Amino acid sequence: MFMIIFLSVPILLIIWELVLFVRECVNNPFEASVAADALVFLLGAIYLRLFLLSKWTTLFDWDEQIINAERHTPIYTGSLFTVVVIFIIAFTGYVLLQRVDLTDLPPLIVVLSISAMYLGMIQLCVFTFQLVGTSIENDEMDYFVIALPVCCGIITARTILRKIHEWKELEIKNSKIQENKILRIADEILQNANLWPALAILLIFPLLGILIMILALFGQAPDSVIKAWTETSEWALSTKQSPPNLHVDQHYLCTVAAGGHTRVVKPIRKGIRHGHEVIVNRQLCIANAFEEVLQEKMPRAHRVIRDFYDRYGFPIAKLIRHKWSADLVYILMKPLEWIFLIVLYFTDVHPENRIAVQYMGDRK
Repeated sequence: MFMIIFLSVPILLIIWELVLFVRECVNNPFEASVAADALVFLLGAIYLRLFLLSKWTTLFDWDEQIINAERHTPIYTGSLFTVVVIFIIAFTGYVLLQRVDLTDLPPLIVVLSISAMYLGMIQLCVFTFQLVGTSIENDEMDYFVIALPVCCGIITARTILRKIHEWKELEIKNSKIQENKILRIADEILQNANLWPALAILLIFPLLGILIMILALFGQAPDSVIKAWTETSEWALSTKQSPPNLHVDQHYLCTVAAGGHTRVVKPIRKGIRHGHEVIVNRQLCIANAFEEVLQEKMPRAHRVIRDFYDRYGFPIAKLIRHKWSADLVYILMKPLEWIFLIVLYFTDVHPENRIAVQYMGDRK
């Protein structure tokens, strides 16, 4: 029942927005349409977040090492600011057209607001294609993400249509006629509400150019609008090849060895754990060698300690998502590493041999 409701909501939202659009077409607007739009934006954001969580999406760029089934970010973090600003500009245009009366808005501002909504729609469509246009592991449920741009497209069309109807109902009084012929012609064009959607398309590129120039002052590259989607891997518009994911098995010392800064955790080689390649360092080998000795000489104590580790160690591993956190765990584990090493030297005839053969393939 939950899945039926979960999958039905996007379809119901599309149907509801279509009904509102039809009412707008017959010049019979529904006053609660803004509330319906707010519901679309809210649920759209929730569904988008659930989609990204289901794909194990991270905020790491394509050149970062990730683990297990994780995927790199679909938006290049260096251009994320540009993407966010464009969405904010688009939403601002929507709010202006919805909340401000036409008598208080110059026609040029109306057209620029429509251009901003167009720009936001184009970016939303690109973002949606980036997510569901890839051929990797497509699922029918992925396409429910398309409900958001579909609804936003209907909202854009309905908002424009409403403003055209409102403008036609106003009694336009031209108290001043520009003496300049060019300005008079431009004013006449702007006063024709039927031309607003077409004019807005023409103004998309000037508006985008202005945004790019402003964003350049904040350190964004001129081509950040394109790089946002191409400087990624594993998605539809990606052009980069990321390094293969490491298999960590949620063993938190494996996570430390693979995820920390090289100069801190000092990885020494690749090893095999549960049939998968892992990065190992000396600390990890010492800990595993100590566990072997403990299992051989004190099996009951080993089971108790192992149960404790399985209960609390795996959740800790899930929290190690950054290099600095892996470095911190490595440093905190140093005293235990020294204790493990002392025990090995007191109990094993060839402790360094035991340490050296850890994670060599036919071992755990």
